[in-house]
Amino acid sequence: MCGGRGSRLGDETEKPLRAIAGRPMVDRVVDALAESRIAATHAVVSPHATRTRAHLAERATDSPSPSVVDAPGNGYVADLQYAMDAVDAGGDPLLTVAADLPLLDGAAVNAVIDAARAADGDSLTVCVPAARKRELGVSADATTAIDGREVVPAGINVVGTGDREANDADGDANDADGDGGAVHLTDDVRIAVNVNYPSDARTAERLLKHDVTQPPVDGSVDHHTDQ
Repeated sequence: MCGGRGSRLGDETEKPLRAIAGRPMVDRVVDALAESRIAATHAVVSPHATRTRAHLAERATDSPSPSVVDAPGNGYVADLQYAMDAVDAGGDPLLTVAADLPLLDGAAVNAVIDAARAADGDSLTVCVPAARKRELGVSADATTAIDGREVVPAGINVVGTGDREANDADGDANDADGDGGAVHLTDDVRIAVNVNYPSDARTAERLLKHDVTQPPVDGSVDHHTDQ
């Protein structure tokens, strides 16, 4: 998902093109997906991110490069639902990823895929404890509670066939970003760092500079629960 304006970042650069350690975030995420077991990648752009679309078209001659889905720009969930309707996944679950996860790599993506396969059902919402995000020094907006613990959606989820069919049947896009099914709670720094503010960008660059991009020594929290 790379159609956002990025107004909270405080400059004219479209959010997916915001450079972290010299590289646009969208390139970092696309490369992470290419390193993973994902079969195909689709970049969902919008009228709010025309320069991002042009950037992705420029790299289309390189490998890897995603196909582009031109969503209408009606908000994250609505554009995601539009993209899911437009993409032929052959009945397989879809992995949805926001373009503001610059520490993401192929191994972290594969860990989410494995967590989805291990969970009941074929949909998975990935969350990070709010305390972990604050420990790392990144923003912790849009918190919710799971089993009495304050958590933040991570921006990477798996949407199964059942959720997509339910959305098509009732016209409700509320579950389009992975809100149904099981929840996977992780401390993994590669998933915990979303860049929404200039301070988040500085933290991401600091972590990349010091190569603090591996899971904690005791592993990520492997907690599943049904919503």
